[in-house]
Amino acid sequence: MDMQSTKAENLDLFVNAQLQFKRALTWIDDLKAGIVDYLINPNRTIHVRFPIHMDDESIQTFHGFRVLHNRVRGPGKGGIRYHPDVTEAEVSALAAFMTWKTAVVDLPFGGGKGGIVCNPKELSRGELRRITRRFVTELGDAIGPYTDIPAPDVYTDQQTMAWIYDTFDMMHPGENNLAVVTGKPLDIGGSVGRNEATAKGSLFATQQLLKRGVVAGLPAVQDARVAIQGFGNAGGTAARLFYEDGARIVAVSDSQGGIGLDSGIDPNKVLAHKKKHGSVVGFPGCTDISNEELLAYDCDILIPAALECQIRADNANNVKARLIVEAANGPLTMAADENLQSKNILVLPDIVANSGGVVVSYFEWVQNLENQQWDLEKVEKLLKKRMTRAVDETVDRWTALDEKYRSGFNGSHSGPNLRDAALVTAIKRIATVVLQRDIWP
Repeated sequence: MDMQSTKAENLDLFVNAQLQFKRALTWIDDLKAGIVDYLINPNRTIHVRFPIHMDDESIQTFHGFRVLHNRVRGPGKGGIRYHPDVTEAEVSALAAFMTWKTAVVDLPFGGGKGGIVCNPKELSRGELRRITRRFVTELGDAIGPYTDIPAPDVYTDQQTMAWIYDTFDMMHPGENNLAVVTGKPLDIGGSVGRNEATAKGSLFATQQLLKRGVVAGLPAVQDARVAIQGFGNAGGTAARLFYEDGARIVAVSDSQGGIGLDSGIDPNKVLAHKKKHGSVVGFPGCTDISNEELLAYDCDILIPAALECQIRADNANNVKARLIVEAANGPLTMAADENLQSKNILVLPDIVANSGGVVVSYFEWVQNLENQQWDLEKVEKLLKKRMTRAVDETVDRWTALDEKYRSGFNGSHSGPNLRDAALVTAIKRIATVVLQRDIWP
């Protein structure tokens, strides 16, 4: 597709999230019209602006926000990101993804997301601590164990979550406040298995999907050729876990570029190289490639684990994989979805594929509320059970929608895909609870 077509495509993540939602609605013929407006838009958006004393004695004002998309099934759940380009639209889209994600894996949560406009690479530890604590203070009771529960996201980590917990605990003395945030250090209520949860969940989901026989000629992860865009926590861990399960990792990339080797790459050695040199680029024995070339790499499974809108109208036709596993949030646009579907390339959507993180966050929340600490065996057993069930329900729904389509129901001119199926399941679960609770007052 030419550059003019690329310019015409809307790459706004919130717009794409709404388009996905509206497409899924075409497969539901028993939803009350008034519920649609309620489900598609955020329930609440909070903007805060606050001053911070910087290390050089200057004062700088920071802008932060927290979006609560929906809490019909339970408190909001979702990360807080620190990034110079974070926007309300982006955070709103990610909050919506969390609503659908928690519903599709059947967790008692709604969707939330937060962000602060800043560049963490240019801030000291002390400045980040002050920014975090002031942000939590400004949010006040908008977050809480039964209200809205943050977690780590882009450029936030366990230390950030520890600051959030400590600040909230100072504001609410005498209460069990551990469950106000997940992704904490183990010593203050974090859960074992949380760091690997997103990647481990993606592996469990892929294993189950292939067991269902929906990808012709690809019965298992073993011996599958896998390419992974993004070599951070999700992508780097996924590379190692898929490798340990017998996959052949043929290409990986980070923000600076990628590497490819058809005979296979040991991700553990690549990680050591990245720690030493700052990038996977230049790993001995491999061909250096661009991120665009990685997306078009000849492989069986492509795992986008970096940023949103990476596979678009202008490059979807170059994809050669037979299965795409969305470890990132929103890595495909609607135009890409339709292009890949026309080529019979299956996409395991983000709200299923990368939901392992929020599943183990839920386990952490439960442990905190009950003052328990589970072992890794229990966490991984329960994670696998959740991911397996979510994939089975999605495939079963997809099959039912396809039968409906073949019988003459015109939900989408191209027929249903796995994203439609997952969203239909999520929407129906939430709508059912809305009607069961009834409308107040």
